[in-house]
Amino acid sequence: MICFSVKLVYVNILLTLTRSVDGWIYFFGGSYCDSMSSLLLPMVVLQCTYVGVPPFTNVKDNLPTLGKEEVLFATCTAAGSKPPAEVRWLTGALGDKVRTTTNSTHYDNDTTTTVSSLFGVPTREINGHQVQCVISGDSFFTEETLPFTIQVYFSPTEVNIRAISEDSFECVTEANPSANFTWSRSGQSLLQSAVKVEGAKLQLLSRTSDLNGLYQCEASNAYGRKHAQLYVHVASGTCSAAWASFAVFLFLNVIGAAAWWFFKSGHFQRFFPMHGDEHSDPPSPRSPGDGHGQDHQKLQREESA
Repeated sequence: MICFSVKLVYVNILLTLTRSVDGWIYFFGGSYCDSMSSLLLPMVVLQCTYVGVPPFTNVKDNLPTLGKEEVLFATCTAAGSKPPAEVRWLTGALGDKVRTTTNSTHYDNDTTTTVSSLFGVPTREINGHQVQCVISGDSFFTEETLPFTIQVYFSPTEVNIRAISEDSFECVTEANPSANFTWSRSGQSLLQSAVKVEGAKLQLLSRTSDLNGLYQCEASNAYGRKHAQLYVHVASGTCSAAWASFAVFLFLNVIGAAAWWFFKSGHFQRFFPMHGDEHSDPPSPRSPGDGHGQDHQKLQREESA
């Protein structure tokens, strides 16, 4: 028998509480004990009570990755208990989205190891759900509850770049574990004095044409990587922007004045006649005999008079 000693003081008498791996508790009058058959000091057994052997307990994550087939999420183990422990899962709202199995192994020293396994389809919807493994039995004074969060691991999904403000941008994606973000510039390095990078965020510290170009955000974790691109175009200063606005204004005024003159001068109607303004057809030319006929009729009227 292997002995583990804890000293107790009871009625002013120094006693040694010795617990053995066979599940029995012995009270000795001294603290020297190495076996039931060999004692260095006489032993006085004051009380003998069977309490069992509690197990070593743990929950192990099986590290499932995103998929469509059922896989093992985790195992809950109660090892080396006497008598055997009961192990069960509390899955809450998950219901029939998960299932459990339980197996036990009995050993020659009369102890038992019980393992309960949790299965399900590893989807993003089930990722992050909390469950509990509950272990109980005659070797426990109270049952033990081990919390566990289901983790489904996957590489970054679609990567998007959204504008936080006129000068700030953020790279957004979904991944487990969380993605690490790296910003780069196509064909050249980032201007450290002109841009600021904090994780997924890119901020333009100045507004010069030196910043113009194609930027790339890469999201990565242990399961993969994806990227998105952003083209930045910055005007070359407020002064040139003001002159550009003035030139546009002047150009529009010139066009408006020319159009007004074109309309008032009648050229507009000439080239683009409106409905009802069409010119009447010119009179058809008289035939050579038309004038002679009119003179003959006039002569006849004079003779009748």
